[in-house]
Amino acid sequence: MGNQELHRGLDGIAVAETRLSTIDGEAGELSIGGYPVAELAKNAIYEESVFLLFNNRLPTKSELESFCTELAGYRSISTEVRQVLRQAARENADPMDALRMGVAAANLGVDVTEPTELAKRLVSVIPTIVTTYWRYRSGKEPVDPRDDLGHTANYLYMLSGEEPDPAAVRGLETYLNTVVDHGLNASTFVARSITSSDSDLVSAVTGAVGSLKGSLHGGAPGPVLEMLLTADDSGDPEGYVQEKLDSGERLMGFGHRVYQTRDPRAEVLSHAAERFYSGSDDRAFFEFVEEFEETAVNRLADHRPDRNLETNVEFYTAVLLHGVDIPQELFTTTFAMSRVGGWTAHCLEQLADNKIIRPLSIYTGDRDRSWTPVDSR
Repeated sequence: MGNQELHRGLDGIAVAETRLSTIDGEAGELSIGGYPVAELAKNAIYEESVFLLFNNRLPTKSELESFCTELAGYRSISTEVRQVLRQAARENADPMDALRMGVAAANLGVDVTEPTELAKRLVSVIPTIVTTYWRYRSGKEPVDPRDDLGHTANYLYMLSGEEPDPAAVRGLETYLNTVVDHGLNASTFVARSITSSDSDLVSAVTGAVGSLKGSLHGGAPGPVLEMLLTADDSGDPEGYVQEKLDSGERLMGFGHRVYQTRDPRAEVLSHAAERFYSGSDDRAFFEFVEEFEETAVNRLADHRPDRNLETNVEFYTAVLLHGVDIPQELFTTTFAMSRVGGWTAHCLEQLADNKIIRPLSIYTGDRDRSWTPVDSR
């Protein structure tokens, strides 16, 4: 025990076997369920990605129809959960805090305990929780889910109350598929750790939401959008980038702990954003984004030649979600809406061959102290 090597952040430590996704950081590759992320993201609907993670194969047409119907049947939330979300909106709670409250109560009014069914419930209910809270906070009544719409289209419908634009649905669908799973990241590790203690999936996903909320994990796309809008207003992307670097500030949306090259998810989302903006009135903004990316990558290479600070997933996440009219405050909750597919799949995988996750720590405190009575201290 005394000779244990310290691995801060569990760097380089494998604690689970998985068939769900694999990352090659040096080559800049990601596959989900055995499919290259680019192939899955542009072709699948979100329900197909979740079915793949749950079952290790893509569904047949009839299986997909049945799975979509099952998920749609789990979308509604109880009056008690609505009351919690209404109160959260009155107090102007952070959307991720509201999501945590809603997820923690996700099994209220629903008699579901079997893990796979509970996983379906959690995947289905997060869009309803997010949109119900947001509508309350915007001074509007929630929009009930529609079972004739797919998962992604229903989210946009509940958010706006209007029939969703097919281009926006496809753009958001691509995003949800792209980020549905990504190895043993912080929130997924939390979910598996909670599950490993023989806890339930609602608790595991509640914990995962808490982890995702952190700015070092799921909170970066919002600041990326703010950066891009400010730089666009300045009319001088190169000057903006140089000023940031000269002042020692970080450029959000560049560099990744895992990838030594351009994040493959950024590649997928840049193409999705290009397709969406090509039919949009905001094409000029996307052209600016491309110019900004090129400038930033070049300046970062000059500024930090010792590091590969390439574009990461947050950069084009911000661009695409902004384009499809997701409010900036809901960027991270929309991320959670996708990643819950991966979280729950990891929980089910953990349960199938479970051993409680119990890493060690290295003690650095004092030893052999002698007790001093309170009156003598």
